[in-house]
Amino acid sequence: MSGANRGARGGVPPQRARLSALVGTGGLVRLILRRDRFLLPAWVIVLALIPMGFVGATDSLYPEAADRLQYAATTGTNPTFLALYGPLYDTSLGAIIAQRSGFIPVVVGIISALMVVRHTRTEEEAGRRELLGATVTGRGSGLAAALIVTMAANLVLALLLAGGLAAQGLPFVGSLALGLQLAAAGCLFGAVAGVTAQLSEGAGAARGIALASLGAAFAVRMAADVGGAGNGLSWLGWVSPFGWINRLRAFGGERWWTLALVVALIAVLVAAAAALQSRRDVGAGILPPSLGPAAASARLSGPFGLGWRLQSRPLYGWLAGFAALGVIYGALAKGIKDMVEDNPELEEIFTKIGGESGITDAYFASVMSMLGLIVAAYAVSAALRLRTEESGQRAEPLLATATGRLRWASSHLVFALLGPAVALAVAGGAAGLTHGLNAGDVGGELPRVLGAAMAQLPAVWLVAAIALALFGLAPRLTAGGAWAAVGLFALITMFGPSLDLGARVMDVSPFTHIPKIGQDFAVMPLVWLAALAAVLAVLGMAGFRRRDLAMH
Repeated sequence: MSGANRGARGGVPPQRARLSALVGTGGLVRLILRRDRFLLPAWVIVLALIPMGFVGATDSLYPEAADRLQYAATTGTNPTFLALYGPLYDTSLGAIIAQRSGFIPVVVGIISALMVVRHTRTEEEAGRRELLGATVTGRGSGLAAALIVTMAANLVLALLLAGGLAAQGLPFVGSLALGLQLAAAGCLFGAVAGVTAQLSEGAGAARGIALASLGAAFAVRMAADVGGAGNGLSWLGWVSPFGWINRLRAFGGERWWTLALVVALIAVLVAAAAALQSRRDVGAGILPPSLGPAAASARLSGPFGLGWRLQSRPLYGWLAGFAALGVIYGALAKGIKDMVEDNPELEEIFTKIGGESGITDAYFASVMSMLGLIVAAYAVSAALRLRTEESGQRAEPLLATATGRLRWASSHLVFALLGPAVALAVAGGAAGLTHGLNAGDVGGELPRVLGAAMAQLPAVWLVAAIALALFGLAPRLTAGGAWAAVGLFALITMFGPSLDLGARVMDVSPFTHIPKIGQDFAVMPLVWLAALAAVLAVLGMAGFRRRDLAMH
């Protein structure tokens, strides 16, 4: 029986029991703000600046009302734009900005979910929450502090974006609505992560469940917008929270009442998270852990067997997601040519993003860069298992045996190197097969698309090598630095062309150096990326071999 329940049954009024559970929340809020004093402002400001940057670029491409009408005619019913960005509700400049920002709520939701898990379940897994619990802090203070900071950051993001768009001449009401769309996604999936953090004993499982929920919601929204009224699937938009968020209709006749649906769901999720936390012990999860056999199998006799035991299940989950993503990418390729054949401006955008030998090739070059970034996220998560095992003091007993440091590190590093190769092959193969079936040329399209996917591998390896270098040389910065690198490369790769960033800025991302499908294949960029990844990996392994093990 939990301490809160014992107190309530012992004569303490329920209101006082709930208040005592929140004692110390203010101090934990200040602690989170101090720990994330660089990371938190960075992602808020950057995500606010991206839609602001769209204003000038979009206005220069579509300066007249007729140009915007043509844009609406080519994108409003096109399955590719509908799937990735959602519907276009008006032909004004602000409405086009809102549609082009349609994927940003997904990014905000991912960051918010990761942030809540980081300051709840990760803290428990590392043992720091138990230490804080020995002070004057209530059981619910950690969860409350994480949710307060995350939701406050999202509201600041909304206000910054609203002010920035209004300062560029867009209507303030529509600007505020677009800002609240982003904030709603962040607050909602932060609350989802608050629930998933109570379910499992591991932070990895909590992150996986939260991100899987986000992916499912986005997939349902895609099906609703692509299916539309003609196929009878538009009702699915009311099943997905992303559908509710889009139906706020920034710059398109705002429907403020849809926010009430999001707020109500957030309240339910927060209440559920608080209730679940009050029914479990610190460090435990609501879902019981699966008990293994009494005796270890022969496969666990060495570090590589243990590495497989720890890494294989997350890998299977990622591979299933990559297969589904590949099918979606391949299915959407059919409509991309129809979208731009009457719009030279859009054709110029796609050609700038990804190639010159055809719009379909440019589309695949663009989405394969996105695929590479997602696979890089898996590679970082696999590499960060080293830091998790070390900070959880599970590596020290193992290294006290005959197992050497390099051998132990290699047992996890192999997943950060070979796992992405398998993931890219699965996603690229699924995309190529789907596109080949639609085009009636599986033999011709499958190898091309699969090759475009596999070309991302050196860039993915470089991201994983950055995580390994930080682990060996600056272990305290491992997680923050590695995820910051992924975020920076994603922002440059995905939004750099639209924001017309200079060549020097674009060159910072390794994914901008990958040869594009449809162009002459250049080997040297891949060689240089692989060589740089090898150098960073060697430096990381050498640093880990020489430094002391972390005690926390």
